[in-house]
Amino acid sequence: MAMTSSNNGSGGIGGGGCYFVIVSANDKPLYEQSFGNAAPAQDDKRDESKHLHQFIAHSALDAVDQQLWKSKDMYLKVVDRFNEWMVSAYVTPSKTRFLLVHDMKADDVIKGFFQDVHELYTKALANPLLRADARITSPRFHSRMDVLLRRFHT
Repeated sequence: MAMTSSNNGSGGIGGGGCYFVIVSANDKPLYEQSFGNAAPAQDDKRDESKHLHQFIAHSALDAVDQQLWKSKDMYLKVVDRFNEWMVSAYVTPSKTRFLLVHDMKADDVIKGFFQDVHELYTKALANPLLRADARITSPRFHSRMDVLLRRFHT
């Protein structure tokens, strides 16, 4: 899972960090990444933080599925909250979910981030060697996600 934020020139989500994950239609995590204060580190506290973000994202999947019935949009905005953390969601036409755990409200920025990730994800799926339900392990995909995360977090 991956943490990210979005910045289309109008400012990023900033804050204390974020966690981003791509989840298949079958609830299988395909990619994850943390960014900012939520980025993985060696100490136990950051490890606990990563697991907390994974738990928050996983528990929000039911809320995403409920919102799908209420909205025609792919960007579902904030679908769940846990303490200071918010979970924003984006669902592709193939029902793949992008979840972002973050602590600041910035709908337009996050929507732009999700659109950029969707484009990157679509390009990754064009690879005939990647199954749609397989974990994304490509170093190229990861480095491009890093660029998106850095651009959208500031």
